[in-house]
Amino acid sequence: MPTNMSLFSVNAILILSTDDRSRILTRYYSVPHAPPGSTNHPGANPYPTVKEQKAFEKGLLDKTNKQTSDVILYDGRVVFFKMEGDVMLYVVGGGDENEIMLFGVVLALRDALAILLKNSTDKRTLVENYDLVSLAIDEIIDDGIILETDPVVVASRVSKPPTQDIASVKNIDLSEQGLLNAWEFGKLKLAERMRQL
Repeated sequence: MPTNMSLFSVNAILILSTDDRSRILTRYYSVPHAPPGSTNHPGANPYPTVKEQKAFEKGLLDKTNKQTSDVILYDGRVVFFKMEGDVMLYVVGGGDENEIMLFGVVLALRDALAILLKNSTDKRTLVENYDLVSLAIDEIIDDGIILETDPVVVASRVSKPPTQDIASVKNIDLSEQGLLNAWEFGKLKLAERMRQL
């Protein structure tokens, strides 16, 4: 049997609420370059419709709700999960995928969110900081390919300010004389505008 030499390893990342069983953030991935005419190739999205995805998520929540382990085999897929507050973080991979890599992804997601959200990983905080959560997932996974599993690196990439703003901030003189110069400059410009009218 030939081994799968694809970088594609993650079928889905799910963040689901355990209270009301709602979806907070779900990303399903499929191989970007599928073999022509094939629907059952490695990396094919087994849940192409929202109805199938919600059925999978409901069954997954039912199965993992009272589990004490971090990994299960569900619907022919390896699923790693972590419970954080009132949410469940899931990483879904193929049945023959490397479990250590998938476990590294779920740990990276959990720890990066803890860094970004200051150890307050609950539904309300995730919804309020949806942009950071989405960017963190994009830094960890791109189209099912694992890019980064170091949570500190992920958090620094997500929360890093743009570099062009840093250069302009360094040139601002915030001393008393600098503020007086800015005040005088503003007065001159205002006076010029008033004269033009």
